Amino acid sequence: LQKILILLQVSLSVVVGKTLMILFPNAMKRYILKMGEKSRMNQNPKFSYENWGPTFFSFKYLLFVLKVKWKRLEDEAYEGHPAPNTPVVTLGGEVRQLLDFMKDNRPLILNFGSCT
Repeated sequence: LQKILILLQVSLSVVVGKTLMILFPNAMKRYILKMGEKSRMNQNPKFSYENWGPTFFSFKYLLFVLKVKWKRLEDEAYEGHPAPNTPVVTLGGEVRQLLDFMKDNRPLILNFGSCT
């Protein structure tokens, strides 16, 4: 049921977005560029709007957003329930599943951090 609701929500968003891009191309370009500022997409001078702007609200965009949102449904963790078996990337670039790192009855400890 959740996947159907997500499908309807994303499909409606894409249809409305595509319609607005056709009816008001300049206003939608400004809106998309404003969204790009938040993710810093606009800061690369070699990566112009013409390279990525028209991909918004396309069929590939729809499929990508659905894939991400549906995958996130599986990633929710609830207290007292088993941990989600989400994909992780090793330092060597290999994609594995989180629970692949479990050993016997030992607890799995995740340590998050960043280097700047």
